Amino acid sequence: MSVDTTATAQTTKKETQEDDIRINEIDKLASQLLQMEIDLNCNIPTTLWISDLHGEGDRFKSILRGRFGLLYQTCREALPNTFSSNKIQYLVSIIRKKRFFEDEEIYMDRQDVIFCLLQVLRYKLANVRYRTDDIFLPEFNIIIKRLLSGSPVPDPIFEETLISERLIAHLSHSIRQVLLDRIQVLGDIFDRGPQPDKIIRILSSGYYKNMVDYVLGNHDILWLGAAAGNKSLIAETMRITCRYDHFEFMERLSFDSSKLAEFARKTYPEKTVTGNFKAKTEMGRSMEKALAIIQFKLEEQTIRDFPDYEMHFRLWLDRLAKMLKSGDTDGLNDVSFPTIDLDNPGALTKEEQQVIDDLEDQFRHNRKLKRLLKYFFTSGRTYSIHNNILNIHALVPSTEDGEFEEFLGRRGKRLLDYIQETIRRVGRNYLDDKPQDPKDQALFFYLWCGPKSPFFGKHAMKTFERYFIKDKKTHKENTLYWQHNLTTDAFKKKLQQEFGVQRVVFGHTPVDYLKGRHMASEDGIAINVDGGFAAAYYNRGHALVHTPHQLYGIILPTPDEIQKAEKNLESAPLDIQLIDEFRQPMKKKDTVEGKVLKTERDKLLKIIRNFTL
Repeated sequence: MSVDTTATAQTTKKETQEDDIRINEIDKLASQLLQMEIDLNCNIPTTLWISDLHGEGDRFKSILRGRFGLLYQTCREALPNTFSSNKIQYLVSIIRKKRFFEDEEIYMDRQDVIFCLLQVLRYKLANVRYRTDDIFLPEFNIIIKRLLSGSPVPDPIFEETLISERLIAHLSHSIRQVLLDRIQVLGDIFDRGPQPDKIIRILSSGYYKNMVDYVLGNHDILWLGAAAGNKSLIAETMRITCRYDHFEFMERLSFDSSKLAEFARKTYPEKTVTGNFKAKTEMGRSMEKALAIIQFKLEEQTIRDFPDYEMHFRLWLDRLAKMLKSGDTDGLNDVSFPTIDLDNPGALTKEEQQVIDDLEDQFRHNRKLKRLLKYFFTSGRTYSIHNNILNIHALVPSTEDGEFEEFLGRRGKRLLDYIQETIRRVGRNYLDDKPQDPKDQALFFYLWCGPKSPFFGKHAMKTFERYFIKDKKTHKENTLYWQHNLTTDAFKKKLQQEFGVQRVVFGHTPVDYLKGRHMASEDGIAINVDGGFAAAYYNRGHALVHTPHQLYGIILPTPDEIQKAEKNLESAPLDIQLIDEFRQPMKKKDTVEGKVLKTERDKLLKIIRNFTL
């Protein structure tokens, strides 16, 4: 072979390799582009909002198992409009019970039911990408896939009663697996109820963790700040825990409260605890009072150290010392303060210092607590945006005249982003056992109870007054401007422009629907997902559901209603408030996420068009 022929062959081989590389690259880009097109034209995922679970683990598990009424709504959307409500309810009962049964008023045989269930399953699977191996049980995996694709299946599927009924059971199982695509939790898992750890385990489990979007609440911030080493927040988390006698929860975390208990028993015996303390047990009341005094001393030090927080009006201990010195105590419901030095009321005693140092060491290094709080530090956010909706726990700080409130030199979205960065930084230090910046530790205190905090929303937290001051007028915590501003078109428009959204959904504030209050504003822009889930509030609460066809609120059943329904093998009653419905199913291309995806799609398409074969 001549040199020229060899050179030509090498050139041809190189060109062929280059062509292969180019073709492979085009195929990859084409695959990405087509997947983007599919995503853009998919229906939006069915999303559930819930807020302020406050440690009610068993109740949350029970309601979550019932899927918040989504089964009926999904069947209604998937099946023809000619289907009556009775027929849909019949199919819902079959899916819920996972077995076929005859109804005298509904004329459907097993084959009819199978085709209806396939239609419901096809509706869900056509719009959201799932790994079918996680949905279909192995015994009927191949058969269900063939039925969904329209391929022939063996005759016994329809001719043998036992096999048909088993297929119905498997289809029912698969439908229940895909009813809910996304869960938006608007914060506050901790405090009030006894099982925050159970809720965290559910949300972070393998089944749910990829569908949960968590926005932090003020009670979560309280626990994160305590874990970060803020001593006043450590005292406060423990005070609230004792206030509700949640000692089993602390035992599950392997917390040793013996030093605290010994100090409280000796210093604050039951007969001296006359303030408005809520703990039902004698030890709980003694510990609650001991921690309250420690908390007030520590948080006053933070207020003095950070005058920029403008919280000096919360300094109560000097006023208390003056009242005790003068004997002017008629306005107090408790006058036993053995650890208060009347000349230096903010100083901790030696024993108080030992107690808080012990608790601080446990909060910073307890492995079980660290596993729980890792979820919040790594997954929790100050806000999220999904399906054109801004999701927050309480509010975006605002002023009386409807402007965004400035705090830390920032306002609006920039303020929330800055707080998010701080939480992430503190979380990394906590998880890696690194020292914290005192400014960051102090910020958590303000985020918990400061008037400009996006997690609080009141002019003051009146814990001291509610414990010790008889005059109930002093107990009132005035709500600031968020709720009022949401009644004005100007502020709602400002909010939409700041975050690029159409609606805002928030929790934090209980909404008593029995008094005629509604979740949503008349225009559906502002939606309050009720914070009354826990027994400490209204014991009911709300949820919000967004399907491709509707946006509606759910008035959740009480624990008694759930128990009665389970006893009768029925679904618990749900009161529905329709907020919005759509003529055509809402697509991902219609959302904020869709706009971003369209931009990426257009860039990819431009690259593909520049290729030549």
